[in-house]
Amino acid sequence: MENKKLRVGIVGCGGMGRGVHSPAFSKMEDVEIAAYCDIIRERAEELAEKYGVAPECVYTDYKEMLKQTDLDAIDIITPNKFHSEIAVAAMEAGFHVFCEKPDAVSIAEAAKMKDASERTGKILMVMRNNRYRETAKYLKQFIGEGRMGEVYAARCGWQRRRGAPGVGGWFTTKALSGGGPLIDLGVHMIDLTMWLMGNPRPVAVSGCTYCKFAESSVSDSTEAKFGDKKAGGTFDVEDLAMGFIRFDNGACLQVEVSWNSNVDQERQFVELRGDKAGSIWNTDDGKLRIFTEEFGNTVDITPNAKDMDGGHAQNLRHFVDCVLYGAEPMFVPQQGYNMVGILEAMYRSAKEGHEIQL
Repeated sequence: MENKKLRVGIVGCGGMGRGVHSPAFSKMEDVEIAAYCDIIRERAEELAEKYGVAPECVYTDYKEMLKQTDLDAIDIITPNKFHSEIAVAAMEAGFHVFCEKPDAVSIAEAAKMKDASERTGKILMVMRNNRYRETAKYLKQFIGEGRMGEVYAARCGWQRRRGAPGVGGWFTTKALSGGGPLIDLGVHMIDLTMWLMGNPRPVAVSGCTYCKFAESSVSDSTEAKFGDKKAGGTFDVEDLAMGFIRFDNGACLQVEVSWNSNVDQERQFVELRGDKAGSIWNTDDGKLRIFTEEFGNTVDITPNAKDMDGGHAQNLRHFVDCVLYGAEPMFVPQQGYNMVGILEAMYRSAKEGHEIQL
């Protein structure tokens, strides 16, 4: 597909579609946003007008969009429940697919997506934006050169004090979202940590989930702006999840994610322990710190790598490079299948009260 613009149809014109995906694609010279779809037609029309999409290429039903044969790829930014359904249909219709996280709401749905990609030969990529942070890329190379040694243990998390998104809407309705902060925020931090660890295969998961602030109307997180609030709506998901993952190579990972929890402040963090060095990255100051030893002394290394943003645009750029120019995908569907398996097992463990073998 060299020397050709990638024509993308976007399904979902809410916060991420409007504020992240559309601006990113519109700045790429080899991409053309060629169609919009949203169940609220006005949203799709607004973006179509802004980005020069013809009125006849605005839809309220994604199945109608898939009949537009001049598209090359579909970008899915809908409530979680519909990710797999739309992705499978799009690949079977001949389109490559980029999808917002989480991959799917169940391991069965993730399997359908993986199978469709393998059957059709179409690229399936799911948002893993944190891999594209400058600090993450630096640390990945540091580990890849063996300077951390064996990475055998890790901790990660995303804590919010008060910051549930779209309370009463689809985010807090399990039938549409599949869960709370574990499936919303956990994907980000678990994936980043596992990617840095070399994507080991998970073999056992345990977890606990809690919902203690469903009635709270307090919010102190700018991240809570996503989703449409609905007065008197549903809040039947967790607002705090903690878990523990064992991997096939003997390594382990502790996880904590919350929308609402009595902590000092909002924080994302990844901490790695290796036998030659360890590291920690968090959003308190955005810095990466590496802990090692030299010449009989412990030594701290603080690289000047600085995260300019969350990496979303770079992730979308990578998808375009894979489709148009044959770049090797940094994400493959098996990783998505493993991720959803972890999430599903952690929810099951919380419900049943014991570790789940994968």
